Amino acid sequence: MTRFEQPPHGFEEQLLTDLKAHIVQRSDAAPAAGRLGRPSRLPRGRRLAGALAMAVALTAGGLAIQTLGVGEQSPPTASAAEIFQLAADAARQQPELTARPDQYVFTELLATTRERPGSGPYTTVRTQLWQSAGGVAHTQARYRPETDPNGWGDLRVLRLDDPADPDKKLDDFPSPAYHGDLPTDPDALLQHLRENPVDLHLPESADEEAVYGSESMAYTTARSMLDGYVPPRALAALFEVLAREPGAVVISGDVVDAAGRHGVAIRMPGVIGGNNDLVFDRDTHAYLGTRTSLVRGGTEDLYSAAALLRVAIVDRPGQLP
Repeated sequence: MTRFEQPPHGFEEQLLTDLKAHIVQRSDAAPAAGRLGRPSRLPRGRRLAGALAMAVALTAGGLAIQTLGVGEQSPPTASAAEIFQLAADAARQQPELTARPDQYVFTELLATTRERPGSGPYTTVRTQLWQSAGGVAHTQARYRPETDPNGWGDLRVLRLDDPADPDKKLDDFPSPAYHGDLPTDPDALLQHLRENPVDLHLPESADEEAVYGSESMAYTTARSMLDGYVPPRALAALFEVLAREPGAVVISGDVVDAAGRHGVAIRMPGVIGGNNDLVFDRDTHAYLGTRTSLVRGGTEDLYSAAALLRVAIVDRPGQLP
């Protein structure tokens, strides 16, 4: 069994730290988060699934919980499996991007995040990420408040934390962000995911055999790939694999993502202490991003929403498509 490398939570926390620092420098901004959904324990580190998290991570100013559609409304009209199949059909219509190992996957997102779980205003930050297509360089990023078009911070290198010493940075590069070699048949892709699980960077006390041997691990790995770029046919197969995951449900009512787009949300299983949703366009069923909510005392509270705006292949960090 081969594991491909997922950046440890320190990567996501570094992204959050960088955003907070940018906010301190520009008082009208607030942090964003990047990772898109995989089984995790919330709220520590928040481990969002948002380059497509990473993702990391991104409408301006405050944002009410109701605006993002947390809470019960009308019942859903389709099952999660049906929505995923429609998302697969939409994926096949996308133009295919190709990348050399020395190029970068450019991702732009809007992340609306609450300053503190359960309290404080919602704020929005625009994030641009340059992830190494071949996993041969560190990710670089820059941020600005959505309220300030001229407020871009400097380009920053994001390096992974040492799991044993969070204050120490590793020289290890993250995994390739361009997933160009994935099978395009759902059965073959599911087998590939089982044989090549994402590295969860478990603590030494964890039962690795139980975690990596569980049936849910392949679906966790599938969701992690939304953090990079997956070509259209493979992305369609990935959504068809996710359609098989037990426990995924469609959230009632209309959902509005961080960019103001109307969508439908599928709540994924496996999150402890909160919920992580994948959001798809209500009409086209194209993938839009994620949102994360915390559950405290039986009450659900939206914490963060990340909206994917565009993805492209570029030659160097800082270059725009």
